[in-house]
Amino acid sequence: MRREDLLAPDLKGLLAADLKGPLAADHKGPLAVGGRGSIWSRDFGFFFGARTVAKLGDTMLPVALAAGLLQHGHGAGAVGLAMAATTVCFAGLVIFGGVFADRFSTRLLMIGADVVRLGTQSIAAALFFSGHVVLWQICVIGAVNGAAGALFQPGVASTVPRLASDVQKANGAIRVAESAAALAGPAVAGVLVAFASPGAVFAAHAGTYGLSALCLVLLRLPPARPGSLPHSNGFRADLVQGWREFRSRTWLWGVIAIFCVLMITTTGPLTPLVATLVVQEHGSGAYGLVNSALGAGTVLGGLVALRLRPRRMLRAGSFALIGYCAFPAAVGAQLGVPLMAAGAAIAGAGLSFWGVMWATSVQTQVPPDVLNRIHAYDVAGSIALLPVGQALAGPAASAFGAEHVLLTGAVTTLAVCLALLSVPAIRGLVRTDGRVPVSGGGPAAEAARARRPEDLPATGRDGAIRGCAQARAAPPETR
Repeated sequence: MRREDLLAPDLKGLLAADLKGPLAADHKGPLAVGGRGSIWSRDFGFFFGARTVAKLGDTMLPVALAAGLLQHGHGAGAVGLAMAATTVCFAGLVIFGGVFADRFSTRLLMIGADVVRLGTQSIAAALFFSGHVVLWQICVIGAVNGAAGALFQPGVASTVPRLASDVQKANGAIRVAESAAALAGPAVAGVLVAFASPGAVFAAHAGTYGLSALCLVLLRLPPARPGSLPHSNGFRADLVQGWREFRSRTWLWGVIAIFCVLMITTTGPLTPLVATLVVQEHGSGAYGLVNSALGAGTVLGGLVALRLRPRRMLRAGSFALIGYCAFPAAVGAQLGVPLMAAGAAIAGAGLSFWGVMWATSVQTQVPPDVLNRIHAYDVAGSIALLPVGQALAGPAASAFGAEHVLLTGAVTTLAVCLALLSVPAIRGLVRTDGRVPVSGGGPAAEAARARRPEDLPATGRDGAIRGCAQARAAPPETR
């Protein structure tokens, strides 16, 4: 049978469906990854709500920990230790969480993680309400929360493409909502601490996990595409396969390796040094204004990402990320509160736009059967060196001055963006509406990864038309 004989029925069906009405009319889920239709559906709405309310609670937690531990006689070191317990467990276990997410139901894992954190934060609330606050108990609760987060996070990457017909638009919408929640969270926590107690913040935080779990219980994931379910060869083999898939993509590990430099030199020192300089020189009100500008910038960046659709997403994101240097540069140069706020807004917009471009690239370029593991390596690599940068901020500021450290971070940010643009695999990565359903090693996988973007099968009517045209143009012996 000739190739056009196979393609023609699909073309006729697609054209007939277009005459009858929108292709997605009879579908509750997305029609095709990367399509340009509306992202909003019942199930995406539940996932959107789960992510938003969870982000609101997570941004309330630092205020609750700081106020609660300080109120019960602990110092700043205890607050840092409690936060570090969560971060260390999350970073250390998220790779294993990626393997579990590829082996089991991601939705059930996320629900289980939320239920666990509902329980731990309820226990924390009870401890603070009772006045019996022991540091090691708070650290254990934080460690359990980190482990639960490590089970939850990998599944986020594979859930978005299954729920939304337009992955970039979905990521942009989630980014906008999470940024708005990050603005509101500390303010809500501050009000609860002022008018109630730190225990009330922990109780509210537990409630956000309960609402997130409820949204995920009501959510119904569409059936996985044929061939997208992973074939497990054992836990260790799955872990090794994930590493091989990660290592085989230069654009993927290249970005993470470059970002490790950014974590140590800029992102890690940024928060503690900016807080110190702005509060000392201009007061806590100015620091709140600068943080609000940063949050507003992240909302703006997400909104831009909803509309702008660059063909080479990582190249566009790298250019946008240059704006991130404006924040440390403005604070390091002590330009005054208005210019610091402007720098923070520019930095937030650039970082948010990059985040959407990056998340969409990972979700649409990586085969679905290894996506959760790849995302886990991404998350682990991205945050592994953040605590190192935070730990080095104080000694570096004492040795060279906080202003010089921030200015160095601004210059390093610019160098990082130039490094991203200098790697052909990063700057030349072309957006795709579909994902290559081949993973692992071997000739088939290598051939799939080596194909040019125009050689990949397109989805929808245009892809069928192009396929017919290519078949008819082929020599007779190839048909």
